[in-house]
Amino acid sequence: MPTPEYTWPAPDPADDFGLVSLDRDLSPARLISAYRHGIFPWPDGKPAKAIPWVCPTRRAILEFSALHVPRNLRRSQRQRAELRFSIDEAFESVIRACAASARPGQPGTWITPAMVAAYVDLHHLGHAHSVEAWDGSTLVAGLYGVTAGGVFTGESMFHHIDDGSKLCVLHLIAHLEQRGATWIDIQQLTPHFALLGAREIRRAEFLARLAEEQKMGRVLFP
Repeated sequence: MPTPEYTWPAPDPADDFGLVSLDRDLSPARLISAYRHGIFPWPDGKPAKAIPWVCPTRRAILEFSALHVPRNLRRSQRQRAELRFSIDEAFESVIRACAASARPGQPGTWITPAMVAAYVDLHHLGHAHSVEAWDGSTLVAGLYGVTAGGVFTGESMFHHIDDGSKLCVLHLIAHLEQRGATWIDIQQLTPHFALLGAREIRRAEFLARLAEEQKMGRVLFP
């Protein structure tokens, strides 16, 4: 059955976050449509409030050709050679670990129970994916994101060992490169991703690049 399409208003030009809509609809169809239009939900963690759907004026991306792996991260790769990396083996465990991760300076997590349920549903439909790092049978790091728009959009990461989530990023990039992808959407630029070579681009450029990727029709997973 085809995914229902939604009509999205233009982002608020006076809002750097690019507010598009406010509602509580986290259905798979709504999420798929949003990511296809470069939009994502950004709740504040308060279940009673409507969810802001945004398309920021500036978008952070990581182009694989610009990837910089710092010396200490290369050292971690060598020292953590015993880790096993996997894809989509433990999506729900990864998103729940991301939700439980401490966020200094923040009152809580935006990954509410409703968000967890919505993205688990999206995963079952093949539009949300996870990368896991295992030490034996113990999940020690991971990340998850969405590919409903034809590009991997990173959502959150967690780690219980030093550099664990960064090593998951490197595993993800290697996986995507093998399938022809050349960049990922990371939504907001963080110091961690800036060190890896990520940069910001304007919304118009991001949406144009997203549209080009959708024309390619690449299959990024499994």
